[in-house]
Amino acid sequence: MIIVMKAGAAKKDRDEVLKRIRELGYRPHVIHGEIRDVIGAVGDERGKTVLQSIESMHGVENVVPILQPYKLASKEVRKEPSVVRISDEVSIGGDRLIIMAGPCSVESEQQIMESALAVKKAGAHILRGGAFKPRTSPYSFQGLEEDGLKLLAKARDLTGLPVVTEVINPETADLVAEYADILQIGARNSQNFALLKKVGQLKRPVLLKRGMSMTIQEFLMSAEYIMSEGNQSVILCERGIRTFETATRNTLDLSAIPVLKEKTHLPVVIDPSHGTGNHHYVAPMCFAAAAAGADGLIVEVHPDPEHASSDGPQSLKPAKFDRMMEKLKLFAEAAGKTL
Repeated sequence: MIIVMKAGAAKKDRDEVLKRIRELGYRPHVIHGEIRDVIGAVGDERGKTVLQSIESMHGVENVVPILQPYKLASKEVRKEPSVVRISDEVSIGGDRLIIMAGPCSVESEQQIMESALAVKKAGAHILRGGAFKPRTSPYSFQGLEEDGLKLLAKARDLTGLPVVTEVINPETADLVAEYADILQIGARNSQNFALLKKVGQLKRPVLLKRGMSMTIQEFLMSAEYIMSEGNQSVILCERGIRTFETATRNTLDLSAIPVLKEKTHLPVVIDPSHGTGNHHYVAPMCFAAAAAGADGLIVEVHPDPEHASSDGPQSLKPAKFDRMMEKLKLFAEAAGKTL
């Protein structure tokens, strides 16, 4: 259920509603709108009719059942698009196309500093880089872990770029949150519900990647796990799904952009690097994603991809990334956004 407060309702009225929701055994989540607040009441679906009585309380306009299984992520709760604030200068979901760029994994101080300076110069807004790397093979490079986090923080100090990096388990989530501005949940962990709950309890924006075999509804239910723990700063990331096609690493589902825009208020970011697995295809998919209305892109950029520890074939060299950024402005403008 969502409780829609009247325009200009007093804080004391809202507090009484919150108190009553808790008394009825539900968890309230306040979503602040430009004109009025709405309150999501989350809990056991079987007894939700008792919440209808709140409609008679002072300051309440009406109580509306939410039809979708995902409640807080639904547009039924919030009609206008959410804007997730990352820093004083960067927000995702507004009228600017936000670019996250950097190497797949942090390999050395020289590599991450060179990458950070290059993507900053080209116009990127956020630095990406993996310190913890969940890999398909146990023998592959697994990341520098805390040393990698320290290097990302150093790169942020050098460039001023906020940092997004992956969290791979609940045990290290607090550590990653000490260094990162955005916590990334990778495709392999998109239904790791213990991890989703953990990042939902942390005060950091979360970039949630779609699992490689996930439906849109399953994707939004994973977002719901995070939001139901109190963290409303969730960014959805389409990174390609597994199909029968072998010409690309995954099949990048750009139709997910308009579908998600219709179903949720959360911002949508596209990852063309993992979506295609080939640096030749990254720029065209960036242009297409921008034209389709994406709120951001996350792109792998490496100064020496031929010798990268992970995902070299899908990484752009800085010069190619710079050229792509110049052309990307045209597609962003066509979609009503700026870089």
